[in-house]
Amino acid sequence: MSIPLPKRVHPMRLTIAIAVLAIGLAACGIVNTLVDGFKHAKAVEEDLEQATGLKPSVGFNFNNGRLLQVTVTYPRLHDTKSMRDLAEAARAAIQKEFQQAPENILLAFSLGRGDVAK
Repeated sequence: MSIPLPKRVHPMRLTIAIAVLAIGLAACGIVNTLVDGFKHAKAVEEDLEQATGLKPSVGFNFNNGRLLQVTVTYPRLHDTKSMRDLAEAARAAIQKEFQQAPENILLAFSLGRGDVAK
């Protein structure tokens, strides 16, 4: 009884298979970074809501595994906390949850509609 040997694989097919595998593995890193980034952003939102009483929206920008920018946008101006207090709370929460300091932190506030009050 003989064991059938596999047919010889064409070199072009082998090259394509290796390329697809390499791209797939590279994409896993990108996907993991993205999924982890969303988890960290959600945690920052929760930390800042506890610290300030307002729930912000947190966005982020990674490039080659480096955290370039984190944007913290509050739904309105905060009445009782100073800008310095909000900035320090944001900086601390981002450092804690992302476990690295971004190159830039952008702190923003939504002012609502652009109508001028009469």
